[in-house]
Amino acid sequence: MKKIDFRQRAAKTEERKRKSKYADVMVRATVMGLMKPDEDVDRMMDIESADKKFNMRLDEWLNADDFNFAHDFYGIVNNINREKGFPATDFGFFVPRFAGR
Repeated sequence: MKKIDFRQRAAKTEERKRKSKYADVMVRATVMGLMKPDEDVDRMMDIESADKKFNMRLDEWLNADDFNFAHDFYGIVNNINREKGFPATDFGFFVPRFAGR
């Protein structure tokens, strides 16, 4: 009989939900003209790196007004240091407004 690790399964479900929200962030950024559709892989990696580093409050970010949404999106894109591989952990002195508390 196969043994089910419910904690591992729950973690995978949570990870899928977060990645779906990364896509939602990218859709909003595209609609707002903050990114082009052909930047999707780079922006997905940027958002995931920021989430791993700052434990982003994704729901609040997605529900933010345009100014605050754009602030964090551009802040992440413009300050991330991608040279050290993925996931990136160096964002200089930038801390997103929707970083976890």
